[in-house]
Amino acid sequence: MTVLMFGWEFPPHISGGLGTACLGLATALMEQDIKLFFVVPRAQGDEPITLIDASQIPVGGQDPFVRSSREEHLSGSRLIAIPASITPYSQHEPFHSLEAWNWRYLSEEDRRGNNGRRVHYAFRGGYGPALLEEIQRYAVVAAEIARQYSFDVIHAHDWLTFLAGMEAKTVSGRPLIVHVHATEVDRAGKDHLDERIFAIEQRGMLAADVVIAVSHWTKNIITQKYGIAANKVHVVHNGVAPAADADFPFIPRIGDYVVTFLGRVTHQKGPQYFVDAARKVLDYFPDTHFIMAGSGDLLTSIIERAARSQISSRLHFTGFLEGEQIHQVWSVTDVYVMPSVSEPFGITPLEAVQAGVPVIVSNQSGVAEVMDHVIKVDFWDTDALANAIISVFRHKGLSAALKLNGQHEIKTLTWKRTAKRINQLYHEI
Repeated sequence: MTVLMFGWEFPPHISGGLGTACLGLATALMEQDIKLFFVVPRAQGDEPITLIDASQIPVGGQDPFVRSSREEHLSGSRLIAIPASITPYSQHEPFHSLEAWNWRYLSEEDRRGNNGRRVHYAFRGGYGPALLEEIQRYAVVAAEIARQYSFDVIHAHDWLTFLAGMEAKTVSGRPLIVHVHATEVDRAGKDHLDERIFAIEQRGMLAADVVIAVSHWTKNIITQKYGIAANKVHVVHNGVAPAADADFPFIPRIGDYVVTFLGRVTHQKGPQYFVDAARKVLDYFPDTHFIMAGSGDLLTSIIERAARSQISSRLHFTGFLEGEQIHQVWSVTDVYVMPSVSEPFGITPLEAVQAGVPVIVSNQSGVAEVMDHVIKVDFWDTDALANAIISVFRHKGLSAALKLNGQHEIKTLTWKRTAKRINQLYHEI
C-alpha cells in the first residue's frame, strides 16, 4: 500500500500538536509496511523522516496565480482576498489590514505556455500573513506531484492541505482521506468563524471518500456543524510517542507548587479560565506559581487580565517552548491544566502524564474520552477547576494515584494502535 500524504508542519519545526501527530502517525504507518510519500510546503532537512519538499517541485508554465479583477475557483473552492493574519495562527495580536488581491488558477493550456518554462514556489510554510495564498499554491504543486508519483490513497491533514488533497484526487482519481485534527469551530468559536476556512474545511470533507475525526467530540462537530454524513466519519483517537530517555538541564523550582498551562494562547485553549482559577487557588495556597507556556493572539489580553487580577507576580509567561524546554517545565510542575473550550483531542496531557505530572482537562476535549485517570471539569467552571488543583495539593495520595494510574493507562494509547486502524481504512477504500 502506497500513500500520498499532505501535511503542513513536521518536527522539529512545529507550532502545535499537528506536526507532533503527523510524526507519530507517519512513523507508525511505515513500521506497518506502508510506503509513504509525505509532502510538506517547506522541508528543512533535519526532519526524522525523508519528506517531499513542495518548494523543490517545479510546475509548468507561468505562475498559475495572477492578479485578477474577478473571483475564480480552484476545484470549487472560492479564492478571495488574503488577510494579513489569521487569528488562531498568529503569534501576536492581529493587524487588521488586507491585501485586496484575488487569485485565479490558470488553465492547463495557460500553464504550458511561456515556452514551457517551469517554476518553483518558495513556500515559507508555517502560519504567516500569506497563509491562504500558500495553501492555494500548495494545491497547484500537489497536482504536479500526483502526476509524477504512483500511489493508492491520498491522506490530507487538516484544512491547510485539503485543497492539495482535492487537486491530487482530481488528477489521479485515487480516493481521498481527510484527517480532521481541529476545526474552525474549535479554534474560533461559533461567533467568530472565519468563513473562508470553514468553507475549505467543508468542501474538503464533502470531496473526501473518508473523513477521520480524532475524537467523538470532533465527529459531532463535523456532522452537526458541517453537515457531513455520520457514516462517512470514522473516529480514530491519537496516540503518544514513547517518552525520550534523556537527561535535561536542571531548572530550579519557583515556589511551593507549580501549575502549568502549555498550548496556544487562543480562544480555543481557554487561557482566561486558567487565570481566573489561578486567582482562586492563591487564596488557599499563596505561594503557588503558574506557568503559561505558549504564544498566540490572546497573549496581550491575558497578561492584562492577570494584572487586573493582581496576580502578575505569580504568573509566568514563557512564550513558545519546544524540546528540552518542555521537559524542564514538566520537571517542576505539580499539576498540568488544559481548560480548553473545544479540544478535538489534546496530545499534551498524555505527554504530561508520561512525565509524571497529574493532569486536569476539560470535559470538552477528545482526550477525556480515552483517559480515566485524569480530573475532568467543564472549561467554564473555574470554581471546579480551582478546587481540583487545590485537591491535588492537599491530598498527596490523589496526586500519586493520578501519576501512577495515568502512566499505566497511556501504555495502550500508542501511535501503533492508531496506525493499525488507519491502515484498515486505507484497505477498505
